[in-house]
Amino acid sequence: MHQYDARMVDLVFDYMRERLQYDPVPLDHPGDGEKLAGALEGLLNERGNDPADVLKLYDHELSRAVISADSPRYLSFIPCAPTKAALLFDMVVSCASLQGISWLEAAGAIAAENQVLRLISDRAGLPASAGGCFVSGGSAGNLSALVVARDSARRRLGVGIGARLRVAVSDQTHSSVTNTLNIIGVEKLVVPTENHRLTGAALRKAIAADEDPGSIIAVVGTAGTTNAGIVDDLAGIAEVAREHGLWFHVDGAYGGAGLFAPSVREKYNGIEHADSFVVDPHKWLFAPFDCAALIYRDPRLAKSVHTQDASYLDVLHTGEHDQEWNPTDYAYHLTRRARGLPLWFSLAVHGTEAYSEAIETGITLARDTAALIRAEYPDLELIREPELSSVVYRRKGWTPEQYYAWSERLLAEQTGFVTPTGWEGEVVARFAFLHPGTTMDMVREILDTMV
Repeated sequence: MHQYDARMVDLVFDYMRERLQYDPVPLDHPGDGEKLAGALEGLLNERGNDPADVLKLYDHELSRAVISADSPRYLSFIPCAPTKAALLFDMVVSCASLQGISWLEAAGAIAAENQVLRLISDRAGLPASAGGCFVSGGSAGNLSALVVARDSARRRLGVGIGARLRVAVSDQTHSSVTNTLNIIGVEKLVVPTENHRLTGAALRKAIAADEDPGSIIAVVGTAGTTNAGIVDDLAGIAEVAREHGLWFHVDGAYGGAGLFAPSVREKYNGIEHADSFVVDPHKWLFAPFDCAALIYRDPRLAKSVHTQDASYLDVLHTGEHDQEWNPTDYAYHLTRRARGLPLWFSLAVHGTEAYSEAIETGITLARDTAALIRAEYPDLELIREPELSSVVYRRKGWTPEQYYAWSERLLAEQTGFVTPTGWEGEVVARFAFLHPGTTMDMVREILDTMV
């Protein structure tokens, strides 16, 4: 079973070579459950199957029942547009079977990953002592960081499990933060936003009016809300956090990549005061799924919380060299693939300037789309000026049913994947620009279907 099979290798490599040559990548379609069940029936059996037959089934049935997030016409949720270099190196990482939890087992891989974390930390203005690890996504990063915030507060306050602790969030905070707080047994204090943006003034007012301010231990700022790409008042939030001794966590899963874009860098002022920070390279830093960078201002605090204690792990913590770094000590995970390496390879190959240009392309697409809507589409209405690469707009007079029917028709015709979203209780339309290959001709083609 573990023998080298040259024929199977050639089959898979030929398939991957063809997939990498797609330009542009097609959208494809959602799957039909009955059809997929029929195609898969009997496949997992005692004797196995010819690899060519299995690959053909995947190619003809399974892969075409997946909407490709790396298509330039995928404009919903937050897309993914990994570079070819990152995709290729992801295969290298998979072939190597790296166990990326410790310096002992994967020093070379971890050294490369840490180089990328240092680059991101520098862009955020975090101190030289900052560090962390790569996790699977923003949800895992938010969970790991806020566990550190909780346990650090317990130590500082001298309280144990069961004590009331709360984290201040906005009404625009990502759903994964709410989920995290439910998991770790911490309540949330929801601070109303001003025009969907959390400000230091609003946070200060909410704390002053609260009946139990001593139970508030942290605040979460957002560097690019998922719906509209809004960056919170990070500098103001940081000031209030310092005044009240709160842990300041910044969720930049989507928008944090804007740190590499000179045109919007000023919006992130204040992020340099963060105690923890998350950005997902599998979103706007052009890495493949699943890759999120989790960075702490003082990694020692995270290490004191996340290091797992077991006799069989003692060997990981007996090194005498300062450079030793165990990613398993900085998040809730133990087993971990070296998921930061594809990003490292791509950055090393293309350079940071190419990344800045690609991110600026998404920002420009959003601005140009907003201008196009205002100038040429009287039936459409821009809801707010884009800050990053998301555009939220409405078709005047449309019902929710019309938005959903339009979205389904776009996908069926392979014109685009644009799902409706909610805005202040209303169903509206939204573009999420990320892929540098998306063109204004594609945008215009989509907008023309709404008039």
